[in-house]
Order: sequence, then structure tokens, then C-alpha cells
Amino acid sequence: MFKSTSRRLTILNSLVFLLIFVAFTSILYGYLALRLFDKVDNAMQSQANLFNLPQGRFALAAPPPPFDPRIFMLLRSSDGRIINPTPFRIDETEDIAKIAALATTGEIQTKEYQNHVYRMISVPYQYENNLYNGDGGFLVQEVIAVSIVDSEIELLNNLLWITVGGGIISVISIILAGYFLAGRAMVPIRAAWEKQQQFVSEASHELRSPITGIYNNAELMLRHPKHTIEEEGHRINTIMKESKRMTKLISSLLTLARSDANKAELQLAPVNISEVIHTVVQGFEVMEEVYRVNLTWNIQPNLELIADKERLHQLMVILIDNAFKYTHAGGQVHVCSSQSEKNVVITVQDTGCGISPENLSHIFDRFFREDKARSRESGGIGLGLAIAKWIIEKHRGQIRVESKLGKGTKFIVSIPVTKSKES
Repeated sequence: MFKSTSRRLTILNSLVFLLIFVAFTSILYGYLALRLFDKVDNAMQSQANLFNLPQGRFALAAPPPPFDPRIFMLLRSSDGRIINPTPFRIDETEDIAKIAALATTGEIQTKEYQNHVYRMISVPYQYENNLYNGDGGFLVQEVIAVSIVDSEIELLNNLLWITVGGGIISVISIILAGYFLAGRAMVPIRAAWEKQQQFVSEASHELRSPITGIYNNAELMLRHPKHTIEEEGHRINTIMKESKRMTKLISSLLTLARSDANKAELQLAPVNISEVIHTVVQGFEVMEEVYRVNLTWNIQPNLELIADKERLHQLMVILIDNAFKYTHAGGQVHVCSSQSEKNVVITVQDTGCGISPENLSHIFDRFFREDKARSRESGGIGLGLAIAKWIIEKHRGQIRVESKLGKGTKFIVSIPVTKSKES
């Protein structure tokens, strides 16, 4: 699948770059050709319009434009004859008359003859004294200007060959660049696909475990239909425990799925974060006896910000619950909150087992658990910190972790006090 997608992206990228290259070179070639011939055409037009025959001899009706030795001036009579009014250039114009005979009045034409390229224009003679005394009975009807444009054509041909050569090299480069860019574009797609596949696989595995537990215990209960509730109490307790675990897993999966689809909206309102933290801490006081862990706190009063109260409550539950799970009996969990400039800073610190340096960058990955056996025993599914990070990012906040293996872990959350905009 990825190979075919990569090929399609390569072809698409190559076609886009190729079209851009062709369009650019065509515009450049056309502009250069236009500018080259514009100069020649303007000179021919000017000299043809200024041509005059006072007393039957060649002259210009006004000061001449910059002289171009490549321009030949010829005359066409009313009966179609063509003569050269400048005899001193007769050797250069032996074949010019044949070319000039093809000129059409008012049109600029390009003709090739005897390995030369000529550009010419024919304009009507504008003055009354139209009798040329160089040839008896020659009445001038049109003035024809002819210019040799070999140098311009050679320049354009060279440019064309350079463009063709450069085009071949560019096509090869474009294909290679297209392949490279397609590969780069596929990296995040492949990573997202693999991450999604891993997520589905791990979610299926996590769901299979409680379902299997529920099914097996229910089946065992059916084998003993005469047993009392008291006799099957341990199996009923297991079913309830696995059901609760599955409900929590499904709820977490739904939260992450909605966050991935950008459908999980925050209900923003003024929140007293100090009260939220205090409420959560009070809820965990009972866990001190269960885990035999000392819970302490230092909560600065009346810290307010614009946020989603329920999501912040969920965030604190995740962080404190995670601290209890990984702190050994006799350890300590400390919760602190304060305001620093325009941010509310919350820290949850424990004296637990800590996180190894190689796993520190993965703790926010979905389904990641450093100690899988311990996590499974405590009901952990490896989604809590992923949800916590999402909640913090939705509030435009940041979270960082400090941990030393065997000495404990410290989570530091910073959330802006000003109104958060959902991203």
C-alpha cells in the first residue's frame, strides 16, 4: 500500500514540478524572443516611415533613429517592381529583392533564404513626391525594410538547446526530487498508520482480557446453578471488577478517539483551580491507608483561570492516582500549586520507583507501561498519561517530567491563566 502511494506521490510531485519548469522556460523563451525582435521591428518601422524622396533622391524626413547596418531599405513601385535606392549596398542585396517581393503590406514577416533569416515590413509611402529619378517612370508605392536577424535566431536556438538540455537534466532531477519528497511525505503517514495499528492491536488485547474474565466467571457460575450468591461471591466480584475495568478502558478510548478527531470540546469557564485540586486530594485521602502512602499538599488558595473544570479534575485524578500506584508502602506523594507570572503551576511528586531514562520519553505514549505486571495489578491500562497530556495541550499548557530511578518522579504542569482557545 505504501509503495503504490509513494509511486503516485512521486508521479504527482514530478508532474507538478515539470509543469512549473515548462511554464517558466516557455515564458522566459517567449519574453526573450519578443524583446529581441521588438528592437529590430521598431528600427525597421521607424526607418520605413521616415523614408522620403525629395527631388527624387533618397533622404530621411526627420533625424534618423540609431543606425542599424543590418537594415536594408527597398522600394516597391505601383507596377510591382522592386529597386534598391542605396547602390553602395548593392552587393549585399543581390537576393534581398527576391525576399522583399514576398512582403505583405502592414505585416511583419520572417523568411529564411540562402542560410540566412530575414525579418521585413512593408509600409505605404507617405509623401507626395513619389517619383524616384533613379529609374525612369518608377512611382514609389511602398517602402520595404529588411533586416538580417541571424544573430537573434542563433541566440534563441542556443537558448532552446540549453533549455532542452537543462530540461532533460531537470526531468531527472525532478523525478529524484519527487521520489525524495514522496518519501518524506510518507514518513508521518507511515508513522501514523503504524501507531494506529499498534493502538488497535493493544486496545483489542486490553479489551479481550476483561471480556475473557467476565465470560469465564459467568460460565463457571452457570455450571453450579444451585450455588448461593455467597458461594459465588468471589466470581461476582471478579465480574464487577472486570466490568469496571472495561468501562474505564472504553471511556478512555472514546476520549482519545474524540481528541484525535478534534471532536472533544472544552467547556471553558472561570475555574478556581485551588478548589478543584483540594477536592481531588481529599478524595485520595482514603488511599493513604490502602497504599500505606503519606499524602501531603501545599495548595495556594484562590488560583483562578479560564478552563474546563471537569477536564482539570480528570487531570488531577490521573496524576495523583499514577503517583500512588508507583509509590511503595511508606513512601510519600506531595501535591503543590502556585502561580508563576501568567501561569498556574501544579506539581505532583512521589518517592516511588521512578522511571528509567530510556523510557522517560515514552510515558505519554498510549498503552505504555514501564512495569506492566504492576500496572495490570493496579488496574492501569496505560492511557492515563496520554489523556493527561491531551488535556494540558488543549488548555495551551505544558507538562514536563523529572525522574530518578529508585528515588521518585515529579510531574510539573503549567497552564496559562488567560483564556484558552481550543486548537
